[in-house]
Amino acid sequence: MDQTANFLPYDQTGYFSKIVSDYLSQSPSLQPFYQHSPDIHGIKDAITARQKFDTPRTLLVDVLTQQYATLVTSEKVKQNIQLLARKQTFTVTTAHQPNIFTGPLYFIYKILHTIKLADELNHQLPDYRFVPVYYMGSEDADLDELGFVTVGEQKLVWETKQTGAIGRMKVDKALLKLIDAIHGQVGVLPFGNELTDLLRQCYTEGKSIQQATLELTNNLFAEYGLVVLIPDNASLKNAFHSVVEKELTEGFSHKEVAVTIEQLGQHYKVQAGGREINLFYLLADKRERIEMQVLTAGQKQPKYEVRTLGLSFTKEEILEELLNHPERFSANVILRGAFQETVLPNIAFIGGGGELAYWLELKKVFEAVQIPYPVLLLRNSFLLLSSAQSAKLHSLGFSEADLFTDEFTLINSFVKRESHHQLSFSAEIQQAHDYYNHLRQVTDAVDKTLSQHVMALEKKSLKRLTELEKKLLRAERVKYDVQKNKITKLKRDLFPNNSLQERVANFSTYYSADGKAWLQMVYTVSSGLTKGFGVISIQSEP
Repeated sequence: MDQTANFLPYDQTGYFSKIVSDYLSQSPSLQPFYQHSPDIHGIKDAITARQKFDTPRTLLVDVLTQQYATLVTSEKVKQNIQLLARKQTFTVTTAHQPNIFTGPLYFIYKILHTIKLADELNHQLPDYRFVPVYYMGSEDADLDELGFVTVGEQKLVWETKQTGAIGRMKVDKALLKLIDAIHGQVGVLPFGNELTDLLRQCYTEGKSIQQATLELTNNLFAEYGLVVLIPDNASLKNAFHSVVEKELTEGFSHKEVAVTIEQLGQHYKVQAGGREINLFYLLADKRERIEMQVLTAGQKQPKYEVRTLGLSFTKEEILEELLNHPERFSANVILRGAFQETVLPNIAFIGGGGELAYWLELKKVFEAVQIPYPVLLLRNSFLLLSSAQSAKLHSLGFSEADLFTDEFTLINSFVKRESHHQLSFSAEIQQAHDYYNHLRQVTDAVDKTLSQHVMALEKKSLKRLTELEKKLLRAERVKYDVQKNKITKLKRDLFPNNSLQERVANFSTYYSADGKAWLQMVYTVSSGLTKGFGVISIQSEP
């Protein structure tokens, strides 16, 4: 499978926030908010810090062994699980919710980036071993975000009445119908039947979504040695007991994040700061907030409430509940990372721009409970072009970088380049500026109060010139309707709904065209230590 890849600086794409761009450039304004630099030196520092923390390695291996007990997996995965018991083994981790059928493309990109970094570190630092881990955010309850998939131009939505944590939901007939719809889209492609057979094998009626996601991810990536961890586990949560207790009794994370947000907010737009208690109560098909009851007259201490479930606990009762049922307590986004870094011997976390932004709020949370803070790395991003799309792009005279320009600007740029007529009034506008500057000098010599009148005339004149320029360009664009339509289609195919392709499209079309060779291609062009936004031209039609 042939491909060419060009890498663009992230800040040139226009799709990444200032905080992410500044993090990548190691801006001094951000350095107080993370622990280690995103390079090999930071990796080494993270290893040193991690070695001082007592990771529950034996527990982790036992839980993973149990989770994989019924799965057929690779020898490399089995070996990696056992390696986690050794103090010289560390993990490289990415986290993601169990979107149905993997969701958008970046699910695949995050995992392959994690695998690639682990492989590179195994080569660069042979005294240690590095295991790639996909940490499944299966306790997320946002079905609107996770319960759909886009195949081709068709958005397939899982219509279910189930509620609560997505990972605990069950595969039902409505979800199985979506596999039939995917088959209708990809069944004619060389590996289309292979893919839909795999989906039917993993998603069987009555199976939990987290189990189905584990099986699908294992089938796709076992040969690379990827270990999948489902953290919705009583034993793992028991290892996080002291932090949950501190949160319940002190509400510490909100206080720590509030300080960071105040400092970070002086330079950047910050994420939400969480709540007074950053925990959910997880019971059967419900995941609801734990909140502190407002003190009433005569009440010595507030109670803990799960209002939507009609539950109320005293301090002693909720700590007893935590002791007996740790699986019922679920960290929200503020504490999720601390849980992850407690149960994994992790030294690097790979996430998207939004994930990195909220991790930059959490350093003080980690310090408050003395959990090592990992190296943060922006996940790899890619834009995939078919050979036909690549040919069309170059026939129009544009580069890969030009694709990130908005459609209107791109069309105007093409028309200005191809037209034999003058379509820009920049010289005339500059002459108008000079003319009115001269008029102001003349009028100021007589009466300086006339300056405002001259400025108004200038503004009106320049507005008319700009309007005339637009009309001229609009008239010329009519002559290039064929090319204009090509540009429009190219932009809309590659940037659906003006969003990045990787945030919308599912992997199924690409996999159905080339099978696991497509995964290997993405792995090959991936870089462990991020080098830019990759634009990949694939020499076969998806």
